[in-house]
Amino acid sequence: MQFLFPGVLWGLLALAIPIIIHLFHFRRYKRVYFTNVKFLQEVKDERSARRKLRNLLVLLARLLAVGLLVLGFAQPFFGDKDKSTSQRLVSVFVDNSFSMTTLSSDVPLIDKAKRRAEEIVSSYQETDRYQILTHDYSGLSSKILSQEDALSAIDDIVVTPKVKSLNNILQKQKQTFKDQEGSKSYFMLSDFQETISDLTPEIDTTYSLSLVPLSSVTQQNIAIDSAYFTTPAALIGQPNALIVKLTNYSQEKQDDIILSVFQNGQKKPAGSISIDAESSVIDTVNITFVDEGKQEITLQIDDYPIQFDDTYFITTEISDAVKVLSINDSGSNKFIKALFGGISSIELDQVNSNALDYSTFSQYRLIVLEDLKTISTGLISQIEQYINAGGNVVTFPASDANLNAYNKLFDELKAPRMMQWEKVDRTVFDINTDEYVFNKVYLKKKDNTDLPTVSGQFKFMNDASKQGETLLSYRSGGAFVSKYLRGDGHLYVCHAPLDRRHSELVEYAEVFVPMIYKMTFSRGVDQPLAYTLGSANQINVPNGGSAETAVFNIANESAEYIPQQANLGSVTELTVRDEISDAGIYNVSNGKQFVRSIAFNYDRVESNPTVFSFSDLSKTYGDAFNIYDGEKATEFLSQLKEQEEGVFLWRWCLIFALIFLAIETLILRFWK
Repeated sequence: MQFLFPGVLWGLLALAIPIIIHLFHFRRYKRVYFTNVKFLQEVKDERSARRKLRNLLVLLARLLAVGLLVLGFAQPFFGDKDKSTSQRLVSVFVDNSFSMTTLSSDVPLIDKAKRRAEEIVSSYQETDRYQILTHDYSGLSSKILSQEDALSAIDDIVVTPKVKSLNNILQKQKQTFKDQEGSKSYFMLSDFQETISDLTPEIDTTYSLSLVPLSSVTQQNIAIDSAYFTTPAALIGQPNALIVKLTNYSQEKQDDIILSVFQNGQKKPAGSISIDAESSVIDTVNITFVDEGKQEITLQIDDYPIQFDDTYFITTEISDAVKVLSINDSGSNKFIKALFGGISSIELDQVNSNALDYSTFSQYRLIVLEDLKTISTGLISQIEQYINAGGNVVTFPASDANLNAYNKLFDELKAPRMMQWEKVDRTVFDINTDEYVFNKVYLKKKDNTDLPTVSGQFKFMNDASKQGETLLSYRSGGAFVSKYLRGDGHLYVCHAPLDRRHSELVEYAEVFVPMIYKMTFSRGVDQPLAYTLGSANQINVPNGGSAETAVFNIANESAEYIPQQANLGSVTELTVRDEISDAGIYNVSNGKQFVRSIAFNYDRVESNPTVFSFSDLSKTYGDAFNIYDGEKATEFLSQLKEQEEGVFLWRWCLIFALIFLAIETLILRFWK
């Protein structure tokens, strides 16, 4: 036990006063005349013993009363004296994410958190300094504030879609007070969702961390997690399967969940869905596009109380027709014709290498060089321009191909040079399902998949400076089909011809068909259907060759932003971080010219409402941090005072002093 004012303890000398009073007052005798003294000896002895006991109790009561009064003014306490008197640095984190909009017993959690934060700040002194921190990481969050400014900052807190992990929050708190002198106290007021609660229990004497959990009335939620088309590109005039994933985070089955689909502002019919407890379902919605150009799709469910993840936005671009050009020496190849013959949305043109119209190349999404013996200088030049502009080219060299002609093409595109023809019997061993061409093609990758056999192929130079990605490979690790990103397009190189005498690739439809199909729709930079708010999103848009003068802006009906921009040749990379805070569909424009539409959705990290309760936090972090029950206001404040300032006993001293004075009075009045 320590004393805030130890000098007052000299007042204990006042204990001599009641002792002096006792010696000089209660020892006085009063003479009483009495006529008959018979039998008085026994009465005298008995009353003398009772009087001595009464006087001693009165003395004891007075000594205790005076002593407790002196101790009360000295203000005894249990705790650190330096901590009680020095300036303190207090950092208060208020969780203002979407999960804090759910209701507690009376108000939204965010309002209760702000109230507790104000109580924390008010419990300290005006001379102390404060940091008010939220998920926004605004400029104010790095400043050290006075008590008045801290209270004002708490009052200005609003809900945000941004979410940081609690470990990142703690590091931010430490960083702010890193070079400051004084005792450091950090507070976190949150519902402590499991998805963001990644604190590591650690005992650090340089600061104290207090966790204040706030609980909502209910913990249930249904969310639209994601949506994507099953095909690499949506097609016009036919049903496009849109896969929608919904998750039920509650512990009860949810029936008749209505999924609404809005296509370019028009509501499309959709069915109801049932989702088992704590599980997900995959629903398929068929979307038919009747017009080319930008397409805006909004998916929506009606769920309460957590609603930020009830809507999901996506956008895509639809071309009127997708065309593929096949160039060969004969003018026709039955395998290529059969491949595209079953896809009505793709138009195939097969042309002899001597009858090419280079001006039409820009109309095609894919150019196939199939079993060409040689490549003219003019074709090499056009292929290079076509790929750099974003086109896709796949080459299947003939077994008697002109090496010099092919290597001129590969040199221009900075791809490995083709060397001698070799007759070898090999079997394709591995499919790279992590790369775009084969990604999401197979539900499950099997170890015993039957793959094509090759009896002859070209050997390519192993040049480390011209490496690409391997799509199909042999057991030895050598490549059978490789991919090279050049400019804004792709060059795909097969080491063997399409000719069945040398390769069985065309006979394996489960490999050949998806490979050519995905090559058709591949892009230099994949354009997502949607982006996530709060992340660093890189969005590539064509600049029409005016990179130096292009200034892009992102806008919707209520807001307009000019993002960070970096010119990368024929495209401009836009970086969007925290400029956009509302989910929805936005238009990208270059001045007044529309470029494309993009969709932003809220981060789903808080869709799972499972939280750490007060007891959970106590078990996990109780040995390292202070855990307060944020639902009990009175106990919270008293515990906070004890933790930060120590346990002050002066009130108890005054209370017991009054009690002993009352005891003295009662003894003197009623003990005759």
